Amino acid sequence: MGGKDRSDGVGMFVAEKWVDSVEKVERHSERVLILKMILDNVLLNVLMMYAPHSGKPKEEKENFWNELFHLVSCIPQNEMVVLTGDMNGHVGSNNVGYDGTHGGYGFGARNADGSRILEFADGLNLVICSTPCFVKSGLLCISAITFSNVDRFE
Repeated sequence: MGGKDRSDGVGMFVAEKWVDSVEKVERHSERVLILKMILDNVLLNVLMMYAPHSGKPKEEKENFWNELFHLVSCIPQNEMVVLTGDMNGHVGSNNVGYDGTHGGYGFGARNADGSRILEFADGLNLVICSTPCFVKSGLLCISAITFSNVDRFE
């Protein structure tokens, strides 16, 4: 898995009790994997991704976000969407301008990649559900951000 230099790969584990619910697994790139499952007669699309980090070229980042936007926007409105993975950005705790997308429960300051995450979520009417932070050896890093289209089922 991953790129030619064995980097940038993405994968997913499925608990044994859910294996029979899996309809399809699609690898769209070394950075995006889609797992389709049927849960309670609803098709759930779980997109696992690994966004380019801040040291990667701007063009690589743009290509990633454009690909992801296209994949999500092509999912029918009657299907549930959950995006999860390492977004490689900090959305911060300030939700000004993104109050429908960001609940204001992040940590620290937003960086440029975090702004891109918020623009992406806002453009697709997604809600950021989780921004877990893990502390290891005194360093703080945001490991993942999870989005959901919760309002599709009102």
